[in-house]
Amino acid sequence: MNKIWLVTMREYLTRVKNKTFILTTLLTPLGLLVFFVAVGFVMSTGSDTVKVINVTDASNLLEKKLDSRDNLSFVFTDESVATLKGKYKDGGFDGILEVIPLKDSLAKSFTVNYHSDDQLAMDENFAIQSAISDKIRDFKLKKLNLDEATLKSIDTDVTIQPFTILKDKKISSITTIVSSAIGAIVGYAMFFIILVYGSQVMRSVMEEKINRIVEVLISSLKPFELMMGKVLGVGLVGLTQIGIWMILMPLILFIATSLLGIDAANMDGINTGNLPTEELMMSSNGKIAQVLAEIQGMNWYLILPLTLFYFIAGYFAYAALFAAVGSAVGEDINEAQSLTLPIMMPLMFAFYIGISAMNAPDSTLAVWSSMIPLFSSIVMPVRLPFDPPWWQIVISVVSLVLFTIALVWLAGRIYRVGILMYGKKASFKELAKWVFYKE
Repeated sequence: MNKIWLVTMREYLTRVKNKTFILTTLLTPLGLLVFFVAVGFVMSTGSDTVKVINVTDASNLLEKKLDSRDNLSFVFTDESVATLKGKYKDGGFDGILEVIPLKDSLAKSFTVNYHSDDQLAMDENFAIQSAISDKIRDFKLKKLNLDEATLKSIDTDVTIQPFTILKDKKISSITTIVSSAIGAIVGYAMFFIILVYGSQVMRSVMEEKINRIVEVLISSLKPFELMMGKVLGVGLVGLTQIGIWMILMPLILFIATSLLGIDAANMDGINTGNLPTEELMMSSNGKIAQVLAEIQGMNWYLILPLTLFYFIAGYFAYAALFAAVGSAVGEDINEAQSLTLPIMMPLMFAFYIGISAMNAPDSTLAVWSSMIPLFSSIVMPVRLPFDPPWWQIVISVVSLVLFTIALVWLAGRIYRVGILMYGKKASFKELAKWVFYKE
């Protein structure tokens, strides 16, 4: 155990003190800040050029009024399209919008002609369509003697308010949305963390084997001790990086909201208890308060420990397999691609099943996958916010523990032979033989 700890600390300290690790850990949150600020700036900045469009409307369908939108300015004229086309070369406007008379007031579709040598951008096209659609709607209301207020009263927003029958738990109409969002975040994080840090274990083993450093290390400790030390060391590096990000992310979020002009302070302490349901759902602050209340109401005492367990167990299982693959690879690093395929397939399947579980957490596929060890490390954390039955959690935890122990043992058997094997290309048949080699 002492030797495993020594290898663990060597792997951990070597990586943590590495400049790449330090820069990546510190610059990733900063990069996210720059990204969000840049996106906010781009979304809030429109085009700096205004397109002038001459509108001909012989039937006065638009009543000589079309509100300018974004970078579009509309100028109504009584001149014909042919006359305007003759003036197009001289400049002064960018296009001609020809509004054809509306023959049928009940028509479901309507076409206007746009004449220009410059193609409209997508947002400009949508802006013109929206502007004319609003005017035609007003025209139809007057033509059919319909009142706007009466028409609006016909539309009804329907909200489903759920109530529990046997469970002593309060739920709301957005509980599923919040649970799905949390499940999605956890599922994505679990997949990428296991993949990234498992791959780091494989690369570390491959580098030491190719550089012949492992021959020196094996002289003073057992192959299994070396493998476990690497798995633990890289895992601690991952936890350290995630811990630092969890501390920096709230700070980054605060800075980003300040730079984007979002007043987060006004979102605190929102009291929704006295608001009617209708007003609460129509209020953006009410929706934010509901989301915050739902997040606070989650059973975090169950979700957080179990998510940590699934991460550790899933990481150990897959990292041990990655280490075994790294030990089996010879001088040709490309051999690792074919050997990692059987490891990547269940990981990818688990990822996509997790996506499906967000929409249907109690489906047969999601329930059984959350109890199958190859998939449970990703699928069950996605289902945890939906409060699955305790017996499913117990089966999932027990089966994952037993499966992880078996995988670590299997990987250790392959690792002890493969780490000192040179000049022989490892096949799956060869790996199976290594498992049964005697000490």
